[in-house]
Amino acid sequence: MLQQTQVARVLKHWDAWMRLFPTVDALAAADTATVLEQWQGLGYNRRALALKRACEACASEYGGVLPREEKDLLALPGVGPATCAGVRAFAYDEPSVYVETNVRTVFIHELFPGCDSVSDKELRPLVAQTCPQDQVRDWYYALLDWGARLKQTTVNPSRRSAHYVRQSAFEGSRRQKRAEALRYVLAHPGARFADIALCLDEAERAAGRGGVDEGLVAGIVADLVAEGFFREEGGVYLP
Repeated sequence: MLQQTQVARVLKHWDAWMRLFPTVDALAAADTATVLEQWQGLGYNRRALALKRACEACASEYGGVLPREEKDLLALPGVGPATCAGVRAFAYDEPSVYVETNVRTVFIHELFPGCDSVSDKELRPLVAQTCPQDQVRDWYYALLDWGARLKQTTVNPSRRSAHYVRQSAFEGSRRQKRAEALRYVLAHPGARFADIALCLDEAERAAGRGGVDEGLVAGIVADLVAEGFFREEGGVYLP
């Protein structure tokens, strides 16, 4: 959750999430629609889907526990180098090269003054060299807090990263329409294509934008079905 969403917003969802899914096995066994419903407001829905699939793999292959080894973590759905390093550092207190936005901010601010387009390739050896062999979790907690503080007191150093990208506007975007279509199907199991198209069209018009092209809706719905967010049966869509 915290990889993409501010702490204050995560806290609003955390207790309810943990009551429903207190363990890896509980999340693995949960209905996908329930998982997606609980994820609303926490960012990209594909992360929730990947998290559930990763838990399913852990339940079937690792006895309901996240694996410790890097190769096993990287084989899980949705787990890349940063997530893998984060699990090793925070769950197992293992030395790891954890590079995320706040860690990146600290290293660029302290070690690359005046430099632009600093790449993670340049940062990773430095992060590896400075990572302690014990109390790894505390080390990265400190870096995360330090990076967050730097963003409050300086011009955001992470903008000098080669990987810095300003996210495009959400309002009116395809991402917004995908999220709206998914919310509609979750709330209205058995919806037909025309229902989804009407929902998106009305939402756009209510926001003062033009209506939605039916071809765009068809593409969005097809993508959501292909990605496993909901399914089509007999001309209706079900979570």
